[in-house]
Amino acid sequence: MKYITHLLAAIIIMTTASLSHAQKKDGKVLRHVVLFKFKDSSSAEEVKKVEIAFAALKGKISLINDFEWGKNSSPEGLNQGLTHCFFATFASDKDRDAYLIHPDHKAFVEILKPHLDKVTVIDYWTEK
Repeated sequence: MKYITHLLAAIIIMTTASLSHAQKKDGKVLRHVVLFKFKDSSSAEEVKKVEIAFAALKGKISLINDFEWGKNSSPEGLNQGLTHCFFATFASDKDRDAYLIHPDHKAFVEILKPHLDKVTVIDYWTEK
C-alpha cells in the first residue's frame, strides 16, 4: 500500500511538471509588468492596502505562475514618477487574457482605482 501511494505521488508530480513545461512556448514564459504611480492624496495605509490586494491575487488566481513586486529604488531619477513595480508570470497569452477578466482581478482594480495616478503595463515573452 505504501509503495502504491509513493508511486501515485511520483506520477502526479511528473505529470504536473510535464504539463507546466508543455504550456510554455519553447521554454519561454509571459511576463506581465505593471508600474504604478499613486495619487499624492493617497495615504501610506491606502497604498499598503493596494499592495496587499495585488499580491493576494497570486493565491486567488491559479493562472498566475509567479508573482513579485517592489518599490523603485533607482538612483537615476528616470522613473517618471512611477514608484511600484508588480511582476506576474503566465504560461500563455490565453492565461494572461483570462486573468485580466477574472473576477478577483476586477475586484482588485476597484480597490486600486481611487488611488491610481499613472500606470504603465508591458507584457513580453522572455528571451534567453
